[in-house]
Amino acid sequence: MMTEADARRVPDFCWDRRLTAGQIREQLQQCTGPAWTKLAAWIMREAAFPEVWLFLTPQQVRDHLEELDPLLGRRREFWRFIIQEWHDLGKL
Repeated sequence: MMTEADARRVPDFCWDRRLTAGQIREQLQQCTGPAWTKLAAWIMREAAFPEVWLFLTPQQVRDHLEELDPLLGRRREFWRFIIQEWHDLGKL
């Protein structure tokens, strides 16, 4: 759960954008289609693994992995592995 103070903080992975955590969450809720996919992929590429879950759910990642996959760059195999493992363990 994100506190009000957390929502006002600029996350460390925002080195190329001046967005607060609250603004990122708001954008994720408001945008759809390719805009949502680009934003989610950016978070998955740049944020630390635990930080990703402040913005996305494992189910969202699994449901959109096909669209996210080409945008994940060097993190592609990591995310494929994580989602497959969680699926195999019955978590997703």
